[in-house]
This record gives sequence, C-alpha cells and structure tokens, in this order.
Amino acid sequence: MSIHMFPSDFKWGVATAAYQIEGAYNEDGRGMSIWDTFAHTPGKVKNGDNGNVACDSYHRVEEDVQLLKDLGVKVYRFSISWPRVLPQGTGEVNRAGLDYYHRLVDELLANGIEPFCTLYHWDLPQELQDQGGWGSRITIDAFAEYAELMFKELGGKIKHWITFNEPWCMAFLSNYLGVHAPGNKDLQLAIDVSHHLLVAHGRAVTLFRELGISGEIGIAPNTSWAVPYRRTKEDMEACLRVNGWSGDWYLDPIYFGEYPKFMLDWYENLGYKPPVVDGDMELIHQPIDFIGINYYTSSMNRYNPGEAGGMLSSEAISMGAPKTDIGWEIYAEGLYDLLRYTADKYGNPTLYITENGACYNDGLSLDGRIHDQRRIDYLAMHLIQASRAIEDGINLKGYMEWSLMDNFEWAEGYGMRFGLVHVDYDTLVRTPKDSFYWYKGVISRGWLDL
Repeated sequence: MSIHMFPSDFKWGVATAAYQIEGAYNEDGRGMSIWDTFAHTPGKVKNGDNGNVACDSYHRVEEDVQLLKDLGVKVYRFSISWPRVLPQGTGEVNRAGLDYYHRLVDELLANGIEPFCTLYHWDLPQELQDQGGWGSRITIDAFAEYAELMFKELGGKIKHWITFNEPWCMAFLSNYLGVHAPGNKDLQLAIDVSHHLLVAHGRAVTLFRELGISGEIGIAPNTSWAVPYRRTKEDMEACLRVNGWSGDWYLDPIYFGEYPKFMLDWYENLGYKPPVVDGDMELIHQPIDFIGINYYTSSMNRYNPGEAGGMLSSEAISMGAPKTDIGWEIYAEGLYDLLRYTADKYGNPTLYITENGACYNDGLSLDGRIHDQRRIDYLAMHLIQASRAIEDGINLKGYMEWSLMDNFEWAEGYGMRFGLVHVDYDTLVRTPKDSFYWYKGVISRGWLDL
C-alpha cells in the first residue's frame, strides 16, 4: 500500500456552473443568456435539452449546501449568472438575483465552506450578444461594470475570484468550431474574442486592486496535454501548438505582456492576428494571485498539414488508453506534466486544480446505490499526480472535483453525467454515488491510500 499525503491546509472542493445547475431561467427578473438562445434553437443541443430547470439549484440552496457539508469540502466553486444580476448586461440591477447569491454565500459560510467564485462561466446576456458579444469591445466595458458590481456586493464575503472559466471554449469552441453558444464559425472572430476576453480580464483585475478587495483573483484556462507521436521537430511543434492554443495563448499575455511568438506567428501565417490597440497588453499584464487548472484528458498528436490536421496542422492519434463515457482518453500523467510545465514557465505561481473529473453514466442499482467505481479509479489516478506535483515543489494549493452533481452538460444535454451526486432529472432527487463517499473519506483523512 502507498500513501499520498496532502498538506493540512489543502483546499478540497467541488465545482459547478450557474447555467448547468440553477434552472429558474425566467424567474425573478433574470434576463436571457446566449445559452438560453442556443439551447432553445433546434439541433444545437442533443435531444433538444436545455437549462430551463437543470438541477433546480436556484430553489434548493439549503439542500445543495447540505450535500457539500456532508461531503466535507472546504471550498465550493460556483459561478454567477451575469443575466440574473444584470438582465440586460448593463444598467438596471436585479436585486432578486443578487439576493440569491447572497443567500448562497451566506449559507456556505454558515456551514464552514469557503466560496470560490467564477464571474463568468459562459452565460453572456443575450442583449450584449445582440450588440456583437465578445467580438465587440462594448462587452469589455459591460464586463467591467458587472465585475465591479459583484466585487462591491460580495467582496467582503468571497476571498477567491476567477474572472473567466475556460477562455478557449468561449473563443474557439464557441466562435470557430461552433459547438457552443453562440455557435459561430469564424476564426478571426474567435481570435478577436480571445483578445477581448483578456482585456476584460485585465480590467477586472485592475478594478479588484483599485477597490481594495481582500483576497485572491485569477483565471482558469481549460488545459490538456498533447504528447508527441514521434520525437520529430514537426510532431513536437504540433503538440506545442495544441497546448498553446488553450494555455499559453491566454497565460503568456498575463504573465509576460505579450502573446506567445510561436502561436502569434502561426496565426499570422494563416492571415489572422489579434485586434490589439494601444494599452491593451499593458492592461492584460496585471499580476494575478493564482492560475486555475481545468484538466480532463490528453492526446497523442502528430503533424499533419492536411485537412485532418485542422487549423493547427496537428492530428490526434489514439493512445489506446481507456476512455470515459464522453469519449475522452484517460492519461493522468498528463496532469503532472501540465502542472510541471505551468510551474516552470510562469515562476511557480499558486495553482489550484479548479476542475478535474470524469463522465460515467452509471445509474441506480437494485440496492438503490450508484456504484461508479470507474470514477473513483479516475479520481485516484489524478490525485496521485496532484500529490506527486506537491512533493516535487509545485505550488498546488487545492483540488476541486467536477462536479458536485450531474447537470446540464452543455451541447451534450443531460446525456453525460459528471457528478458525485446522481440527479434524477424527472424528480430532481439527489442520490450520492459511491464516489461521493470515497472522496469524502479522502478529504476527511487528508491523504490517499492505494
């Protein structure tokens, strides 16, 4: 048996996102978001699913916080629905929406759980999308207004803030590949969006400092780890582009004040470049307190200049590893490699694993329980790599499993389950899975034994 110890102050937690769990999409003054529009458009989400009800967490604050308390987490990462507090994106404030988040945060604090807040997890107010969305600099100003509102409302209660969750998804998955809302397929638009997100991030960090908000602020890019198929220059550079697409492209401007040259040159050779104006890079280049790491999977990649290689001329090759039910290969060592790369490149900053988890669609057994041993195995493999990183001197301070409960999985609808808690979408009954109790044990001990 081997034991993997974690520091006594390690922040164990779970994560969720507003549109995926809250429901109440048209209640108490909430405005429409791009995800309401997208999910209500036929053919965009599997089975025609939408987040109208989701897990109904809006009406079940006490019940869901009790689940968190039973689990024993120290932190809960959640996101705020921008259109719930500013229905038009700017201007008139919806007090009922703010009251909901005060109630949630107060309930967490009363139960000894630290709130870890994401300002933006993809649900842009539709009113702003109608004015150009993240492709327009209007939205940068609107985000600054929204961030200032939330800092002033909750800054005395929340000590950890994330500006943006997974900017690659917001820019490229949503505006180049068209898989997520708003569903565009325009590479220059995606690059524009990625730049405007970074400028908005810089504006929010600047406001955070100017307002004197106590605590920490950072960003959470979605990251994977590409392994070269061959040790050739072409394959290694292809992997560098794959990793840089979702990681370096966002973190280099924050830490170094400039885009990574290998990515900038690649885009410019294709005829594209970010819409930088005077002052942008200086604004983006604000010190942050931590990086959130969202990690699920890795890939083996080789150079392919043809159509199969896509925009990055990089083709993913199966590693032959087991896959989760959503089809993502499992490569836990990629988490360590990613943490090591991030620590080495950016001066060993404070890191939190802000998302890590697995989709397994196990249902209720005859004994009334959900025996999701595969999820337990997945989490154990990745926690070993987290422990390895800490022992190797990487400044990893916390781990937030995705997700507390099964929920609306974006374009996959309700067909993919990531939760530690099973949700019956007809009755909304919550049932903790075997993985819930396993993770509870890890948290209570502070160590993992295998």
